[in-house]
Order: sequence, then structure tokens, then C-alpha cells
Amino acid sequence: MKGKRVVWPLRGQVEIEEFDLPAVGEDQVLVKTDVSLISPGTERAFLLGLPNAVGSYPQRPGYSNVGEVIDIGAGVTDIAVGDKAASAAGHSSHILLSANSAFKIPDGLAEEAAVFFNLCAISLQGVRKARIELGEPVAVMGQGLIGLLALQLAKLSGAFPVIAVDIAENRLKLALECGADFALNPKDADFEDKLVDITKGEGPSVVIEATGSPEPVNTAFKVAGWRGRVILLASTRGETESVNFYRDVHKKGLSIIGAHNSVRPGQDSSAAFWTSADDCRLALSLLAHGRLIVDKLITHRFNGTQAEKAYKMLMDWSEELLGVILNWNRDLGT
Repeated sequence: MKGKRVVWPLRGQVEIEEFDLPAVGEDQVLVKTDVSLISPGTERAFLLGLPNAVGSYPQRPGYSNVGEVIDIGAGVTDIAVGDKAASAAGHSSHILLSANSAFKIPDGLAEEAAVFFNLCAISLQGVRKARIELGEPVAVMGQGLIGLLALQLAKLSGAFPVIAVDIAENRLKLALECGADFALNPKDADFEDKLVDITKGEGPSVVIEATGSPEPVNTAFKVAGWRGRVILLASTRGETESVNFYRDVHKKGLSIIGAHNSVRPGQDSSAAFWTSADDCRLALSLLAHGRLIVDKLITHRFNGTQAEKAYKMLMDWSEELLGVILNWNRDLGT
């Protein structure tokens, strides 16, 4: 039996390749993919070889996959054939993975919602590291997928008010629909005055940088309140120039926290530092209970075998683009 999957043979090139499905091992499960979710910022960066995202080729991208278990190994007991499973697998019609890497999807949770689980978990580890207390004002800079999820998770953690920051008006509108208390454009002449007014003259206690661009890091330092925390959640593609650490960091007593998803405990969760597996399970539960809005974040759908069209749009970029779903089990037309 053959499967199909996305491959990047070279920088900026996208193809679909066939592969032979391997035999299922004792502690493995075979999943037939329903949908996979493109992570716009990360996948675009590695496909184009942007700064801090240079890898070798060929690459087989993706880390948010949902499908149906169609076979299990003899030693698998926690998941059964017919169950729906989420995993950090790539864009492929079929995936073989260890059973402990497959997360059973709660009953009633739609596949297109469940597939956001991993981006939710990535956002969640950054929000945890902020250690938000009830009533602290939080600004989230950048309203892409990660920023919109971080905004909602900050609100669930007690942030008030939650302030969305972006240069795209359509994304600010979406942020308000997702629960932001305020939405500000940093290009507006009165941006800083509005931020000061909203936070009663104190500035945000926490600024979550979720743009992935180097320039807004300086803005995050500048607007954060006294003894505030700046969370570098997005993977910054480039170097931030002209940082005045004395004025913007040292004198204000800021804490700068790197929140890459890889900075996690390997085994046991602790306060503010949960394992990836624990955060993934929680993300699925939050999605199943309607505590996170993700349906509004889906902007495009493609057949899995038409992934080249999706990545062409990603490379060209548009502020309209957010959640891009690849469907491997249903014909969406051409």
C-alpha cells in the first residue's frame, strides 16, 4: 500500500511524493490522515531558508496532524482502531508513530478544530512562562495564529485587560472576535498613549512578542511596564538592531523570557513548565470544551495532494492568510 506526503526537495520547492507504508510495530499505530494544519510562520521560514531557519533538504514538513487509527501493534492498549488521534506528525496521507505519541481526540471534537492542538500547546508554554496573575494587563504583539491563541490563553490565565497589537486591521478585528479587550495598531501616532491609558499609566505587566520579526522586539521592551515581563514566543527571524538595554531593560527591571517550544521538561511537568504531552492533552480538552476559538482562524483549505498551491500562497504571503488546512480524506475540488 502506498501513501502520499509533502516534501521540500530544495529551498522554495514543494512536491508530493509516494512512499510505501511500513509494517506496524508492536508499540506503534498507523493513522490515516483526515487533516493537517500548516504552521504559517515556521513552515514559510524553513521553506524559504530565512534567518534562524536554515535546514538541510529534502525536508518533510508539518507537526499538526489528525486522523483515524486504522491499525495498531500487539502491545498497544490505550488507543484502538477507529479512534481519532492527534499527533505532531507531518503532512502525509498516512503516518506511523509510537502509540505514546498519539493523543486520542475527545468525543465530539471536530477534526478541523482538533488539528490546532499543537499550535495551542506551543502558545500555551509561552503563556505559562509569563506567570500571569489575575488582573495583570497583557499585550500580545502579532495576531497571527500563535498570537491569537496566546491572547486567548492569556485571558484564560487571568490577564485583564488583554490588548491585541498588530498592523493589520483585519487581524485586529479578528482578535476582538476572539476575546481581546482592546485592539491597537502600533503604526498609529497615539499607539503608546492609548496603551498607557488602557493600563492606567503603568504599561502592560506582560508583553508577549508573537510576530516573529526582529523590529517589534524593541517596541515590546519600550512599552512594557516597570518590572514587566517580555515573552519572546515567536521564533525571531533575524537580529534586532539598536537595542538600548540600559534604557529599555536594565532601568525598567524587565525580565526577558525566551519561550521556544523546545525549552520544556522531558518528563515531569512543574509550575510554568509542563511537558509537551501534558500541554497537548490540555489543549485538546480546552478545544473540546469550547474554551478556545479556532474556527474563525481557518482561512484556506486545500486537498493534501494540492499542497504546492498552499505553499505558493504562503511564500507570496498575505495578511489575509492564517489557518491553512490540508485535507487528505475529502476532495475539495481544484
